[in-house]
Amino acid sequence: MYKIPEIPFDLFSEQMDAWVYEPTGGTLVARALAKSDFYRNPAGDYEDDSKASLNALWLTGVPAGPDFQLSSKVNVDFVSDYDAGVLSIWSDTKTWAKLCFEYSPDKEFMVVSVVTQGASDDVNSFTVPEKFVWLRVSRTGHLYAFHASTDGKVWKLIRAFTLGKDVSGHRIGFLVQAPIGEGCDVVFEDIQFKGTALGNLRDGS
Repeated sequence: MYKIPEIPFDLFSEQMDAWVYEPTGGTLVARALAKSDFYRNPAGDYEDDSKASLNALWLTGVPAGPDFQLSSKVNVDFVSDYDAGVLSIWSDTKTWAKLCFEYSPDKEFMVVSVVTQGASDDVNSFTVPEKFVWLRVSRTGHLYAFHASTDGKVWKLIRAFTLGKDVSGHRIGFLVQAPIGEGCDVVFEDIQFKGTALGNLRDGS
């Protein structure tokens, strides 16, 4: 069990010692494992669980109510393609979503989202000039929304979606990945949690 002052529910990980919370700066730090990812290839490999990549480090918990907003500034020391710091939603091995700050094959820093319901639906959004960006995942009822911001103030809608009407067991939190590389360091800071619904998804708030 892991407790972070900014988050009012317990967080869990299969590798608790891989996550370090530094109270002085309010930062959560982790290093992605080599060749680690969460992905179910839509080309067909996802039909065989043994070929799905579900070995990235995660730290998640279950919020108390249906509505919330979780945001963080995500800093990634990019090394290899697809290295990423992530905010994630988890239901089960075939139903989950992630909002990534990722290193693209074009050597650009990019906001990427993946929604998985059997197969992974992977979407590139926009590039970022620096090695940091703010990410936010919110839920209103059973509607999820991903947003990203370059200043932590004005938010761009990345996508809105559902993972089913029963959200009672859905876990949310953090994830770090290095699908083809040997690992990367990720720092989550300015972590904020609100137990309220987001208003307008498209007005920048």
